[in-house]
Amino acid sequence: MKNKLKIYLVLLMVASTLASCDKELSALPDNEKVDANVIIDQATAQIALNGVYYSFANATQANTGWQDHQVKPGMLAGYLAYGFSVFPEEENKNATLTSLFWDESYILLNSANGFLKGINGLADNKFSGNRKKEMIAEARFLRAYAHFRLLTFYGEWYKPESPFGVLLRTELSALGNIQKARSTVKESYDLILSDLDDVIANGPAANPNHYVSKWAGMALKLRVLTNRGLSTDHASVISLADNLIQNGPYQLEPNAQDIFRKNGLASKEVILGVKPQAAQEMAGISKSRDYLPGGSFLFAASPALRNLLANDPRQTWVVGELNSRSNRESYFFTKYITAGMAPSVVSETDYALRLTETYLLKAEAIVRSGGNLAEARTALHEVQARAGITASANSAAYLAVENAQTPQAMLMEVYKETVKSLVGEDGMEWMALLRLPFETVKTLKPTIVNQTQYILPVPRTEFLYNPVFGLQNPGYTAN
Repeated sequence: MKNKLKIYLVLLMVASTLASCDKELSALPDNEKVDANVIIDQATAQIALNGVYYSFANATQANTGWQDHQVKPGMLAGYLAYGFSVFPEEENKNATLTSLFWDESYILLNSANGFLKGINGLADNKFSGNRKKEMIAEARFLRAYAHFRLLTFYGEWYKPESPFGVLLRTELSALGNIQKARSTVKESYDLILSDLDDVIANGPAANPNHYVSKWAGMALKLRVLTNRGLSTDHASVISLADNLIQNGPYQLEPNAQDIFRKNGLASKEVILGVKPQAAQEMAGISKSRDYLPGGSFLFAASPALRNLLANDPRQTWVVGELNSRSNRESYFFTKYITAGMAPSVVSETDYALRLTETYLLKAEAIVRSGGNLAEARTALHEVQARAGITASANSAAYLAVENAQTPQAMLMEVYKETVKSLVGEDGMEWMALLRLPFETVKTLKPTIVNQTQYILPVPRTEFLYNPVFGLQNPGYTAN
């Protein structure tokens, strides 16, 4: 992906209408670019919205482009590795990762803003029922997702008072508005949450044609509030999680392995996921093949992940045999595919939001708010049970949660279960690590010696094309 000014001027991607269920993108549109002015009624607005989803999937005609969402945060957190040598992110040498998620996020922002410009210019009577509000809510969700991703990788999200927030984009980029200063962290959170509140209020409860529903808005808001971590946020997380768990149409998968090996997006616990392109599972295109010998890459499980899963039933299907193709110690990462399996639609699927995360964030909020540890324990056991970890099995992991009698000990159990459950999905193992006390972070990931390593440097091209942007992130130089 070229890091050029034209990236920020890319016009809204649109194409043929999708036929999909509420959790998946069954057929991605062609990569066409048209002016937002072509949105003249509900049908053309639908086509344009499909293009925004195309950007969300970071897709080409060959495949969806979410592997970095799976791999890079896992490397930063220390649980995934490159099978042949050491990638810089494994040692938290972040200066080499400048445009990792920057370009992708701003393409999505421009697509969403182009769509919003077009649809907001149409009269309400051009739409049936509440469809206009629903479509706007879907686009605002995707805008919130992009801004939040930028904040967590390029802004001091862990310092609510920091001036190092996101370069917020709420308009279709043009020569007249390309130069803009970055916002503060508070301003960034405020805009993201405003978008998500609209999703929760106006998003469809059931959406047979698109990814996003009001429930996805709730799930993403849980992430945002958990990371912001204000004293008032914890109660909101608990309340929102209870609403989603009790009233949403989702259920935890009885056997966690079935999500990744059998059911994919058909699982009742998947809130938001990306279905692969039709030819993606073929040899040479497959993402999941890159976790096994024979692929163009070999992304592997680190010793830290194998050790974390010791005496855990998930070790047998998440971590495979020792990788003998390298002098460094690593193991095949078999969460999505294992030896002898052919790539499939299920193995190629990407997961953005699952109900498991809701239970884990609720447990974390209970602990951080000074709540009853027994309630946090219950939430953790609900997740563990789906992995075969129960009292009757006399599991060491179950007993560790039972024996966690202090907030600090329980918070560590929540963290460990978050890694075990969500590693290699959408970066939640990385965020969970960084929410721990800094001294704990340094112990768990010794290559992190300064909080400046929590985020990446802003790409150099931003300063070239946008001289009013502001300062580079602390710990990095603008050149």
